[in-house]
This record gives sequence, structure tokens and C-alpha cells, in this order.
Amino acid sequence: MADFFQAPPRLTNQYDDDPLLASYLRWRLPREMLVDIEPSLRRLGERAATDLLVLDAAAEASPPRHMPYDAWGRRVDHIETSDAWRALDRIAAEEGLVATGYERAHGAHSRVDQFARLYLYAPSSATYSCPLAMTDGAARLLELYPDDLTRPVFQHLISRDPLSFWTSGQWMTERSGGSDVSGTSTIARVSSEAASGYRYRLYGTKWFTSATTSQIAITLAYIEDEKNLSVFLVRLRNDDGSLRDIQVNRLKDKLGTRALPTAELTLNGTPAHLIGGKGEGVRKIASMFNVTRVYNAVAAVAGMRRATALARDYAARRVAFGKRLLDHPLHAETLAAMELEWRAGFFLAFHVVELLGRQEAGEATNDQLALLRLLIPVAKLYTAKQAVAVASEAVEAFGGAGYIEDTGIPRLLRDAQVLSIWEGTTNVLSLDVLRALEKTNALEAFLSDSRNRLAEIRDETFAAAGARVRDALRDIEAFAERAAADAREYTEVRARSFSYALARTMAAVLFLEYAQWSVASGNDRSAVAAAARWCARDLAPIGNDEGPVPSPMFIG
Repeated sequence: MADFFQAPPRLTNQYDDDPLLASYLRWRLPREMLVDIEPSLRRLGERAATDLLVLDAAAEASPPRHMPYDAWGRRVDHIETSDAWRALDRIAAEEGLVATGYERAHGAHSRVDQFARLYLYAPSSATYSCPLAMTDGAARLLELYPDDLTRPVFQHLISRDPLSFWTSGQWMTERSGGSDVSGTSTIARVSSEAASGYRYRLYGTKWFTSATTSQIAITLAYIEDEKNLSVFLVRLRNDDGSLRDIQVNRLKDKLGTRALPTAELTLNGTPAHLIGGKGEGVRKIASMFNVTRVYNAVAAVAGMRRATALARDYAARRVAFGKRLLDHPLHAETLAAMELEWRAGFFLAFHVVELLGRQEAGEATNDQLALLRLLIPVAKLYTAKQAVAVASEAVEAFGGAGYIEDTGIPRLLRDAQVLSIWEGTTNVLSLDVLRALEKTNALEAFLSDSRNRLAEIRDETFAAAGARVRDALRDIEAFAERAAADAREYTEVRARSFSYALARTMAAVLFLEYAQWSVASGNDRSAVAAAARWCARDLAPIGNDEGPVPSPMFIG
């Protein structure tokens, strides 16, 4: 025993080793499309377990550094990133991680192809998925509001050529604002020295800016003497590489995502280009947030998948009390509970991806558009919270080794924690769910869509589970009716549990659809048991006046 060394967990091809991803793609995509894209997904799955994984570790070990002055005392505010971080950028371009969504080679299904790639890439990318999310969001904004200056920028954002590919930052957070962008204090003034279409200059401080080494950024500001926020594009650097009247105050010292450059900036007359005309800034950036929140959801699901894959592989290697961890019924049950959360998040996130693809291809019905408006915040908030819970369970599954930084396991939890903060916290998004119900027919679309899908679940194997989902839908409908009649405070205090009820119930419908397909096609033998287990839980514990609102967080 003195010479014993525990074998660490290992990853194999992350496409071939994922029982859900390949099966889901067979379920949802035309056969000819899958034949076309599967080789590149398999190749990326292999890279996720080999060269990408090496770059991921190297980037994490060499976080960015802020060098405010050069050797001669001139202010330069250079942010130095590692070779590995820059390599991850090149690979993202080559693999088409943004481009695939805009080439639309497979129409409405193109977003599924793109996000399947992201799902494989993200856990081995040192969080390079973050700049990709903001780049994609910026690309969508510029696609919707094109002009002569932004068209070439758009082409850079969607390029597959690493030498031409640009990324974008998203500068919304200020000391006075945070999630409440109405607290923005940055001012835009018309410049008397405007050149090349950058007619405004920005003055203000951005407290939290991710991907600060990007070529451009999208930001909000009040045009002087105007009452409404407007959207601006900022080109960060001049041709010589110097910043365009931007001062880097400091890099943020964060809990996780340490390879990702995140800075606090002061804009000292930074040249900016107005996008889409004056005003309506919050409405315009909604198209960005739709994309970045979907990225957040898919990255959360990918993180859950990685955590469960590592924990399961380790359980097959680690021996305790005379047998492998995997052979201890309680530990096997814990792993099964983690995998169930991952499956639920996967179905929910990729359902939203499908709806997003339909919207962008102009194929979505009005009900599907309303459903997308509702499910984007639901999917983001739910998957983010569950990613933290699954990561925490994974750390524990490794025992003491899970608490040692050298093993890389603590990163699972540190990096997961930001997912419930980026792109809107759980409470902010829960209130956004209520706004979706107030302003659209989203609830009617949700109930109708869910019931129509359940009507197609005709296999008697799923009768009991289907009945439980129908009960949950009635509970959701009853709560919404009461909320419409009661005080706003009653509704708001239950907004979290209501949003989780929507997430769990939508996932339950998708579990059953997938399980029925699996039975009919002979795929994924675990699908039936997973669907039954998911639907057996209380799907819609929204709360009542007789007791406290149940916590939405649980595993198992």
C-alpha cells in the first residue's frame, strides 16, 4: 500500500463517449444532415479530450496580466494573454463555432449543429466560450441592424479564418447599474473630430467587461440630452495596437474563469458608432441577450456533462471498502442523480436552440416565438443553478482529491458559479419570466405546446408519467391565474419556484418524447428509466399561503 498511487480520471472522445448527444442528433436532425456534420463533431470530440484539454490547462495556469505602462513610462494598458488562450481563439475560428450559425448551411437546424460544437468545445476551452457568446450576440445584433460601417465588422465576427476572425466584448455592467441597465451613467457626445463613421465619443466607467482583449465591444450609453439608452459599437484599438481613449483600471480578481480577461475600464472620449439609430437600446440588445443566454445554458449543460463524465470514470477506478466506488449502490445512485440533471438541462437547452434556429430562419410561428421568449430565461436560470449543484456533487464524489487544486476538480465548481450571475442572475431572470407572461401569450403557448406534445405520447409505458406532467401543467396554470388576480408581491416572491416549475415540466415533456422515440428506434436504453424518474418528482412545487415557498434546488 505504501507505493499506491490513485489513477486519475480520464476522458476519451467526448462525442463517442456521450450517450445522449449522438442519440439526440439522430432524433432531431435529418439523416443527410447528420451524415454531413458527424465527422466534424467526432473530430472535435477527440480534440476536446486531447489538444484542447492541454490548452485549457495551460491557459488556466497562465492567467492574463495587466501591464499599465511600458518600459519608458508611457501608459499603454496592455493585457497579456497566454499562447494557449490565443490558440483557443484560432481553433474556435477554424471549427466554425460562430460561423456555423450564420452560414446556415442546414437552415433552421444550423443552430443545433453550432451548439453541438460549442457543447463539445466549452468544457475544454478555459471559458473561451464566453468571448464566443458575446461575439455571436454582437453578430446577431449587427445582422439585424446593418450599415456600411458594421457590415465588414460582421464578416470578421463570423469568419472561419483565424487571421480575420474577431471577437466582441459586451460592456453593460457599471457600478451604478449591474443587471439594471437603466442605471447606466456612460454618456455619448457627438464628436467634432468624427472620422470613419465613429461620430460619438463615450465617457464613463464600465465596472465589469469580459473578453477585454477583443477587437470590438457592444455597449450602452445615454446620448447627451436624450432620455433613452442607445447601443454603440466600439473599436478597441487603433491600427498600431494602442487603445482608443480607453484606460484599463485593473483586471478583476475572480473566483473562477481565471484565464478569461475581465477588466474595469474608463472610457475617456472613446470613439463609438451608433447602431440602429437613437434610443430603444434595451429593446435592441435583447437580440444579443437571447444568444448569450442560450450560450450560457449550453455551456452549463456541457459543464454538467464534464463533471459527470469525470466522476463516473473516477468511480470506475477508485476502490474503497473492498470494491470500486461504482459498485457501491449509494455512490451509483449519486452518479445517476447527477446524470439525470444533466439530461434534463440538455433537453431544455437544446429545445431552446431549436426554437432559436427556427426564429432566425423565419420559420417560427407566433406561438413558437412567444415560447422562445419565455424559455430563454427559464433555460438559462435553471441550467445555471443546476450546473453549480452538479459541480458541487462532483467535487464531493472525488473526496479529498476533489478539494485539491492540482487535480483540476475544484475548477468545475469555481467556473460553474459564474453561470448563475452572467447574463442576469436567477432573480433577475425569474422576474423577466413574469414580464414575458404579461407582455405575450407565452403561458398559453407553453401550455398548448406541452399538452399537444403529451397527446403524442401514446405508449402505455409512459401513462403514469404523462399523468404527472399533466398535473404539473394544471398547477402552473392555476398559479398563473391566481397571480393575475393577487398582489404583485405574491407573484414576485414565487417567481423563482414558478420558473423552476416551468423548467422541470418542459424537461419532463421532452424526456417523454425522447423516451418514446428511443423505444421505437432502439436507441438509448436508459431513456425510459430516466423519463420515469424525472416525472416521479414534484415538478411544480410553486408554494402556497400555508407554508414557505419550496426551494427549487435539489438533485435526485
